[in-house]
Formats: sequence, C-alpha cells, structure tokens
Amino acid sequence: MGEEILINFTPMETRVAVIENGMPQEVYIERVRRRGIVGNIYQGKVVRVLPGMQAAFVEIGLERAAFIHVEDVLPQTATAEEKSNASIAHQLREGQSLLVQVTKDPIGTKGARLTTHLSIPSRYLVYMPGNDHIGVSQRIEDVEERDRLRSIINELLDELSEGEENDKSKKGGFILRTVAEGASAEELREDIKFLRRLWGKIQRNLKGAKAPSVIYEDLPLNMRTLRDMAHTGLERIRIDSRETYQKATEFVASLVPEIAEKLEYYPGERPIFDLFNVEEELQRALGRKVELKSGGYLIFDQTEAMTTVDVNTGAFVGHRNLEETIFKTNLEAATAIGRQLRLRNLGGIIIIDFIDMEDPDHQRQVLRTLERVLEKDHAKCKVTGVSDLGLVEMTRKRTRESLEHVLCETCEQCQGRGSIKTAETVCYEIFREILRQHRAYDTDSYLVLAAQNVVEYMVDDASDHVAELEDFIGKTIRFQVETMYSAEQYDVVLR
Repeated sequence: MGEEILINFTPMETRVAVIENGMPQEVYIERVRRRGIVGNIYQGKVVRVLPGMQAAFVEIGLERAAFIHVEDVLPQTATAEEKSNASIAHQLREGQSLLVQVTKDPIGTKGARLTTHLSIPSRYLVYMPGNDHIGVSQRIEDVEERDRLRSIINELLDELSEGEENDKSKKGGFILRTVAEGASAEELREDIKFLRRLWGKIQRNLKGAKAPSVIYEDLPLNMRTLRDMAHTGLERIRIDSRETYQKATEFVASLVPEIAEKLEYYPGERPIFDLFNVEEELQRALGRKVELKSGGYLIFDQTEAMTTVDVNTGAFVGHRNLEETIFKTNLEAATAIGRQLRLRNLGGIIIIDFIDMEDPDHQRQVLRTLERVLEKDHAKCKVTGVSDLGLVEMTRKRTRESLEHVLCETCEQCQGRGSIKTAETVCYEIFREILRQHRAYDTDSYLVLAAQNVVEYMVDDASDHVAELEDFIGKTIRFQVETMYSAEQYDVVLR
C-alpha cells in the first residue's frame, strides 16, 4: 500500500490523517474555536519593548500579546555583524504599527511568534515580498533539476516584469517548494501571477487598516492540505463530506489539476477514520507508553523544555545474545520513534535514550535508521548525533501545538504533575494542621472536610493515630466527606 490522505469534516472540526502503508503517520486537527493562525498576516501594535531580551510584544488581537525577536525585525539582507549589533530599542517603539506574520501558534502559556519577513505560499512557490532572493527547496536534491527551476524562474521574472519596474507589488523573491520538482514553465508562471495578485490584495487591505487587525488569513486546513501536502505520488485523497469534496474539486481544478483524479468522495456508513484505525491510534498517542512488536516499549515524557524518549527491552529476550537483543530493540524503536514524533506532533528539543550498545557499527545503523524515517517528516528535523552520555539529541521544528495540547487539558487533580499525594500523606498533613490550629485557637472540637479516600483512610487505617491526637489535644475530631474535593484538598473547621 502507498500513501493516501483522509479528510474528515464536521461543521465544528476538520481532521486530516496521512496514511502510509496502511498506518496513520500524521494527524492534523483544526477546530472552529481554536483554528491555527500560522501564516496569517496582521497589522499589529507594539505594546512593550524589552531591550534586555532583544524582543518586543505585539498586540495582534489574540488573548495574549505575540512575541517578536530583533532578528525578525531586521531586513533579511542584514549581515551577521549587523544582527549581532542591532538593538530592538532602535528598531521598534511602543505604540508603533507593524505588519507581521505568525510563524508559530500560541503554545501553552506562550504567545504566538511573529516575523516581519512575510512569505505567502502557493502550490509550487513561496513568495517573499521583502527580498529578491530565488531559492530551491533542499529536498530537491537533483542538481540539474535545481538549476532548471532556478533558470525558469529568472526567465519568467524578466518576462513578467517588463514595463513594471516601478510597480512595487511586482517586486520580491521566490522559493521553489518540493512539489515544484518537474513543474513546467507555464505552471510556475501561473503561480507567480497568482501570488502577485494576492500580494496586491493584501496591500489594498492594509490601506486604512487599524492595529490590531487581520490583513490576510491562510486557507482552512482541508484546503491547505491539498495545497501543501497533496502530490501525484498519492494513491488517493478521500473526503467524507460532499460539500467539502465539491469545494476541494473546484480548488484543485484551479490550483493543482494534476491531483484531480486522486480526489474521492467517501459516502460509507463506517466513519472514515475507522478505515485505518486512526481513532485507536490517536488514543494510543495520548499515552506515555508505546508497545513495540518485539515486546520492548517506549516511554514518552513531554515537558515545557523538551521531550524525552526512553527505550526499554521489556519482555523481549532475543535468541542469540544481549548485544543482538539490544540492537534489534533499538532498530525497532528508531522506526517507531520517527512515526510517533509525527503522529504526536512533538517539536522542540527531543532527547532519545536508546539502550546502550557496545558495537559502534550498531550505533551508526540505529542512528541512520532514525534519520531515514525522519526524511519523510514534513517538519524540519535535525539529529545532532550521540552525546557523551550516550543520548541522541535532535530537534524538530514546532509551528503548532502537539496532539496532547490540542486534545487534552491539565488534570485538575494533579495540576499536570502526573501524580498525586497518597491518602496517608494528606492524612499527616491534616494532623499537622490540627496541631497548628490547636496552638493558635481555643475551640471545642474540629471538623475535617476531605475527599472520600482520605476520610476512609483516617477512620480505618489511621484510627489509632486519630485517637492519640484527640487525647493529646483534649478535643474531639470528626470527619465529613466532601465529594467535590480533590484527593489533596481538605479543610479543618473549628467548632
């Protein structure tokens, strides 16, 4: 089986799954109330300049002010020396209006990340109105093809710019996207015209716009998928909404006609995400533990600073020797980790603790397996190698929230710690609170309000200690279950 894309649409939510060899590899979710804003262009207002951080906060109309670094304010042609000597205080002032584009969605407690280096994508090209650079995607490796594409763009720009030297809307550079490999001159010409028309519209929207305001919004998820992820190598693209399918057909006919025959309307009674167990894989991807077919397993821990992955042999004992068992487990783990990073959309710094291997050749093979799996990732990944402690360090570009952050919220019981105090621990905290109250106030008795498991522990397992405490303070202690209390919550009431 090859690669296909499933698009599941409801009025409140759009979900996209990328399937490779019958297995879900990536899942994208966009909800009406939490739509991603990467690629959107805003007329923002600088609300705070922070010289100590070489950054500023910009109001763009969201709950939290967005963040911009000095390097994203300087011209793209700035030299390394100019960047190192630049001061944000000399570039921006509070109250200033600023045309910015979102490069990262708000994640957790962090606001959106911004840049003034605008880029507008189409099917084959990315238009950069702020400079005149012509670039080619690094994923197009064939040197002759890279030269051919760059030559076509230069010829088209010369051809299309005749008589338009003074028209600023016609200036700008382009980056040829990966899907441009094999594209004809006519296809690239149409893309250039489309992007220049779009930029002209953005400039018209900008006139008279008050900060903060939206100047340009990127396409919704289903259309972005067709623009950015669809390619002729796909087996098919299945859509379970007739209305969305019709819109997709019109969009494809005008922008990406080469994939028109790949589109399929899925009218089946069985939910489209059940076809390849996508729902089941989503549930598994929310857990810490990932079982490997060999009997080994992975443990994923996601924190604010980084994500760590621990590889364990588990029940796998192998057939030859320990080194061979470890090697096979690590090989399987490398493939599974690459897939899980995509499925969970984990970004930032990632530390992988493979099981220690003595054979240097085994280490190289495991590392190469991981790199080969990551080559298919749409997000930019960089593996820096093995550290002195035997850990594999890598980064994965993060532009949107992880699957866990999209689908889950912080646990009210543990506040995100992943564990709660035992009933015994809470019991002794209550004892200490009663003693504290006894020394400070004069009362006839005490009433303890606590969760069910804590009260049960105190009247059963800790009943002897409660009796001893009553004798010590000379007061009676009564207990009452509060069903709305969390396992760690309690109150001591003076009676």
